[in-house]
Amino acid sequence: MPPLQTERLIVRPFEEGDLEAVLAVLEVHDAAGREATERYVRHGALNAVVLAELGQPPYGDRAVVLRDSGELVGLAGLVPAYGPFDQLRPVESGRDRSAPRTHDRPEVGLFYHLHTERRGRGYATEAARALVDFAFGPLRVYRIVATTERDNAASQAVMGHLGMTLHENPLDEPAWFQIVGILDNEGR
Repeated sequence: MPPLQTERLIVRPFEEGDLEAVLAVLEVHDAAGREATERYVRHGALNAVVLAELGQPPYGDRAVVLRDSGELVGLAGLVPAYGPFDQLRPVESGRDRSAPRTHDRPEVGLFYHLHTERRGRGYATEAARALVDFAFGPLRVYRIVATTERDNAASQAVMGHLGMTLHENPLDEPAWFQIVGILDNEGR
């Protein structure tokens, strides 16, 4: 995936020197977290090369940087999303806890996370829109999903700005699979 440019942002692969900014975005403050984040940044770049060589989707997180200053303000990417998508219900229908647990299946997931000081400015939506346009355009992906918690109104707002339909997992498990935004590529 080439670097994606928007009016204010560049969504690009991680580069040498990004580690400190990524640590700040993820709010990592301990040695174990620093080591894990360093592997995450280093392997993200390696995985992109391997997947490209195999002709696979460019899964992985990328740096979100401001075009004007080059400051890394967040992370975003396309990631494998694996979960019980068939048990989802539209948010408006309420939580029917009697719904049966369904089989898990893969989808293409959308990930975004901004530094706390950079939230509320539309950067997450702008970066996510660039990734959706790339996925639906050159990659010809059929559907994109994004997951969040019931109480994460900001993430749900990003999903809404992208035109995603929000669905709720009526069951408590898996815990990370509470609200799911779904956007199909039909008619684009």
